[in-house]
Amino acid sequence: MYAVVASGGKQYQATPGEFMDVDRLPAEVGDQVTLEQVLLIADGDEITVGQPTVAGAAVLATVVAQRRHRKVTFFHYVQKKRERKKRGQRQHYTRLRIEQIQVG
Repeated sequence: MYAVVASGGKQYQATPGEFMDVDRLPAEVGDQVTLEQVLLIADGDEITVGQPTVAGAAVLATVVAQRRHRKVTFFHYVQKKRERKKRGQRQHYTRLRIEQIQVG
């Protein structure tokens, strides 16, 4: 059984017992989080697609960590003008452990 959920403008596949990295959520480590924007639920051969979301469905998850991804560097260069810009960024994310998929 798995579900497709939307969080932070992105879609993720959630399977019970697995970990999922999403954009930073305002929650502390150990908190219980409910993701209510469930777009699809697949249970064996039975697939339920929401229009746009599945009514009464939710994904329960526990916050495992609040971290930052590795640094992504990008370099901008304009030839013949001696322009160089080197920038870097580390994106914040929240690691979730999927506990349960509730079907309404």
